[in-house]
Formats: sequence, structure tokens, C-alpha cells
Amino acid sequence: MSECGSTLPRRQLGRYLRNGREECGLTLQEAAALLERSGSTLQRIERGMVAHVRAVDIAALCKMYGFSDEHTKAMKALAAQGNELSWWCEFGDLLPPSFDFYVGLEASALRLTTYEPELVPGLLQTPTYASVLFHSGHPDDSADEHARRVQLRMRRQTRITRKYRPAVLEVILRESVLRGTVGSPKIMAAQLKHLADMSTRPNITVRILPFAAGLPLGEPIGPFVILDFGSDRSGRVTEPPVVYTECFTGGLYLAKPESIQRYDGAYEDLQRSALDPVASRSFLRQTAKEYMS
Repeated sequence: MSECGSTLPRRQLGRYLRNGREECGLTLQEAAALLERSGSTLQRIERGMVAHVRAVDIAALCKMYGFSDEHTKAMKALAAQGNELSWWCEFGDLLPPSFDFYVGLEASALRLTTYEPELVPGLLQTPTYASVLFHSGHPDDSADEHARRVQLRMRRQTRITRKYRPAVLEVILRESVLRGTVGSPKIMAAQLKHLADMSTRPNITVRILPFAAGLPLGEPIGPFVILDFGSDRSGRVTEPPVVYTECFTGGLYLAKPESIQRYDGAYEDLQRSALDPVASRSFLRQTAKEYMS
């Protein structure tokens, strides 16, 4: 079972600890040796990848970095928040290794900017579309496991459909997403109609990148999500943005400013070549009719 906990506090704790270590001039390996832990363990703590950080480790690190009593108290509070179970923990046995980290980021993000060249993003999938994908990807699941996978995917969607402060979702889909049949023409027609309907929500924008646009970046690019967490009342960023990219063997999290900037630029380039939201909605509805004809 994958580890579960509130992702954002874990990331914040890790960032403070990393900053403390660097201010002391300690390398990751040097600090880990003083802590009597492995370098990989300390690195995972600094990246927010450890759901249950030991209180003794927090105390030792804070002392090592010369944190004040008040600062140490704040670190322990973040650790406690990070240790709290989150709603997706009940699905922990179904989550791929480390994907609970992504679900936690997604649950905290105020804006998600997504590009998908092959499949409808999970946040916009219908139950039947998701079900087909799960049957293919997890053919040995029991009926209960399959139903729970679909339930998890639908539960994640409340982040963008809830009435109070839903997250903003901006999506660019390559036309191949619309043309690649998942399940049956009937399932595809319902899925494309759902995309068109969802795009009428004020917090959701869906754009289609038509085949006629070619390759705006000069080369193929895989799916990615840019997650932004907003700012506090003083205008300071609550937590730095993260890019999540996914491939067949797993996901990759990018947090360096230059990486974020590059993906922001890539999305802007794709956006300039994509249809506008109104034309995209019409394209979706027309393609849905073609599936039913």
C-alpha cells in the first residue's frame, strides 16, 4: 500500500528543511550521516515524499540547522499536518507507487494546466471511458477493485466541479485524443459531449490542437500538468508550482524554476496553435455526432 498524507504540508516542510541544510553549508550526504539516516531517505523528506516523518528526525534536523524554538514548533506542526490521512488513503491499495503524492498535489492546486496528446485527462473522463481504460490496464482486477478505481477517478473530479472555489482547469487536447477510439463509438460520443459540456463551466477551458496545426514545438511532446497553488494575502506564492509528466514507466516531478518556465512556454506555444474555446466546443460536438452516425 502506498503512503498517504497531506502532500502540500509535506512539501513545505521539506523545502524549509532543505533551505536550513543549505544555509548551514551541509551536503545531503553530510546531513544524512549526522542524522544517521541514508541520503535517499533525507532526500525524500526534503521532496515531501515521506508521509510519516519521525518526530525524532524533525527534532534532530531542526537542532542541527540551528532553528529557533518557534521555527522548530512550526516544523513539527507541518509534519503533523503531513501525517494526517487524506480522503484518497482509502484507495491506497490501488494507487501506483508515489501517485498518492500527485493526488495530494492535485487536491491542493488552485490551477491545473494540462496538455494531453493521446487520452482525455482523468479529471474530465466519464465513468465508462475510465472503465474501459482500467479494464485494459488492470485486467486481473476483481469487480470490486475495478469499481473502486473508477470511484477514485470520479472522486478526484470534485476538485473542479464543486460549488465553492473549484480549481481552475485549462486543457489542450491534441486531435488524436478525439480520434482514438476508447471502448466504442457510443462511449466516445458520450465522452466528447461531456468534454464540451464541461468546457461551459467558468473555471474550465478546453482547447483542441488540430492535426492541421502540425507540431508547434517542432517535435512531439508528451502529456504534462502544471500545478499552481496560488498566493497568500500578501501576494507571496503559497508553494512553488510543480510540473508532472507521465510516461509508461511512471511519473516525473519537476520543480526547478527553469523547468517550470520551459513548460509554461511550451503551453503558450501550443495554445497559440490551438482552436479557441468556442471553436473547440463546436469541434467536440461535431466529432461526437460523427461517432453516432
